[in-house]
Amino acid sequence: MQRKGLKCVFFDRDGIVNASPGAGYVERWEDFRLQPEFVKALRLVREAGYEAVVVSNQRGVALGKMSSAVVDDMHDRLHRTLRECHRLNLLDVLYCPHDDRDACGCRKPQPGMLLEAARRHGIDLKCSWMIGDQERDIEAGRRAGCRTILVSPGEGLSTADFRVRDLQELNRLLQKLLIDDG
Repeated sequence: MQRKGLKCVFFDRDGIVNASPGAGYVERWEDFRLQPEFVKALRLVREAGYEAVVVSNQRGVALGKMSSAVVDDMHDRLHRTLRECHRLNLLDVLYCPHDDRDACGCRKPQPGMLLEAARRHGIDLKCSWMIGDQERDIEAGRRAGCRTILVSPGEGLSTADFRVRDLQELNRLLQKLLIDDG
């Protein structure tokens, strides 16, 4: 039986869950660098009663840099590492394997991955958050009806509800938003 009305925090992958590869792609598990501050954020989210879902654009699949099977394996290993090493669980990991020119509904800034997760798991998007390090993450969250947090040291304009400079500041904000005020 599917639960209804779950609260969720959606996390972008590259730059939030794992260290950003810069201009390239994380093409294999050995290059996936799980960020300790993300693990702390995930623990805060779960302790506050929220589910957690990772949503990620993986254009490298469309460009032939890696296969969907490789991405699926990385995400399976992420699940296992979080569960076995940190006793934490993700509800799901969704990714878009398309290129910008494919005009799909799942590639952020489109909200398709968040909408799909909500459909699959009974997530109440109005009670949920999207956390990312790019404006396209924020736009996807806003289009889905979520509140948003941008993690970026930059000074440019953002439509995010909140902006923090780094993952340490994110954890302080999550403590305040989800636990102290929840």
